[in-house]
Amino acid sequence: MAQEPLALVTGASRGIGAAVAHALAPTHRVLLGGRDGDALAERAAEIPGSTPWPVDLTEPDALRAAIQDIDRLDVLVHSAGVATLGSVEQASPADWRRNFEVNVVAVAELTRLLLPALRAAKGHVVVLNSGAGLNARAGWGPYAASKFAARAFTEVLRAEEEPNGIRVTSVHPGRTDTEMQQALVAEEGGEYVPERFLRPDSVATAVLAAVSATPDAHLTDLVIRPRPTR
Repeated sequence: MAQEPLALVTGASRGIGAAVAHALAPTHRVLLGGRDGDALAERAAEIPGSTPWPVDLTEPDALRAAIQDIDRLDVLVHSAGVATLGSVEQASPADWRRNFEVNVVAVAELTRLLLPALRAAKGHVVVLNSGAGLNARAGWGPYAASKFAARAFTEVLRAEEEPNGIRVTSVHPGRTDTEMQQALVAEEGGEYVPERFLRPDSVATAVLAAVSATPDAHLTDLVIRPRPTR
């Protein structure tokens, strides 16, 4: 009997990543990627057929060791990320490096290491980007720049790997009700009202739609915005 397809979701301990893992679980075996082993174990207890996959994506040696046993991968979802706000005047070199290291370099390197497994399965790469990867705004310099770079990465990857049977989707959610969003609103000095934001489950539904598309279809870019509430 053939095994269910395998999906790896980074940032799966909370927020959008956890929601994506839940959405994929009925049809996939899911590797739950993240740095916090205890949090991943809690998620695995909630998601049947899932397995914690603890690794720091910015540690090259640990990353190479973690992927050694993955020889076939049907879905790779990049949900791990960081967000540092700051104007060009205020942001430090460390702010720029941190955003690019996690949001771009780690995404590119994990994908590169898993290309043989993705090609073997004619798999699907999904990058959770942001509305900031389409429209930059004042005060969001390091984060927005990293998300524009992540969008360019998906376009290059798609051009190179679509002939090998790999689909690549860039998902651009608007502001979503997560712990990261709470921190951003606090940094902006605003009031946090969850109803103003997308739900993580709504973003996960869009990811599932892309992954579940029929073989003749390639959903390349998905933009999701919160609906205004009265």
